[in-house]
Amino acid sequence: MTILDIDFGRMYREHLAASRRRVKPPEAWDARAAEMRRETDGRYMDEFVRRMDLSGCATLLDVGCGPGTIALAVAGRLTRVYGLDYSPGMLSVMMENAATRGISNVEAIERAWEDDWTGVPACDVVVASRSTLVNDMADALAKLDARANRRVYLTSLVGGRFVDTDVLEALGYAPPPLPDYIYVLNILYQMGRHPRVDYIEVENRRAVAPDFESFLRRVAFSLGELSPREKERLRAWYDANPERAREGGKPRRWAFIWWETRGA
Repeated sequence: MTILDIDFGRMYREHLAASRRRVKPPEAWDARAAEMRRETDGRYMDEFVRRMDLSGCATLLDVGCGPGTIALAVAGRLTRVYGLDYSPGMLSVMMENAATRGISNVEAIERAWEDDWTGVPACDVVVASRSTLVNDMADALAKLDARANRRVYLTSLVGGRFVDTDVLEALGYAPPPLPDYIYVLNILYQMGRHPRVDYIEVENRRAVAPDFESFLRRVAFSLGELSPREKERLRAWYDANPERAREGGKPRRWAFIWWETRGA
């Protein structure tokens, strides 16, 4: 067997199933939309935008746009930007953020990765920032590539964990890690693309949980509803050293991946 014999799209789907990923409905993100309104700047956004080349570009499609973190950051350099998300709450926050900043060239598109993308406009640049934990990676990458006239930029998790291993161990919860960025690179290779990769490292968000209830909500958002026994174990871990929990875990690493499409 050689690498050419491996179906990385199928391998990704099997790995995702083994990881027991919790699929979040749009309502889960709707509930967090107001909280994430402020997450439209910061070092992650700066690092992402700094790596983008928008020269000669007029339009951008931001897939899984959330509150508009990337789309709004570059809207002033483009003629038109589109934010696509399956959460109407997130799209509403993006448009509110745009209005607050006096940005008028933004359009919201309510669509999921798995939906039919007929009617989604092709743009010079397509972005998928921290939104690529999808059911079918090969299909998602093909959709991004097909909508990009020039370039695609995305970030994908490194290491396959949204919750620190010390917290998982405290819960007695040890599923396999989620499939991470290495699948993206291999699938793109088999698509005939030549991706470039860099890394963005940011602080762990558990540091913004000032008390146990906030910490519990963050863990449950990633893992799903915890059992009473798991809550007891998490509480014991938290109470043993509250400052450890508030300080945050190891920094989170994202692979920044980009490639030029055939239209470039």
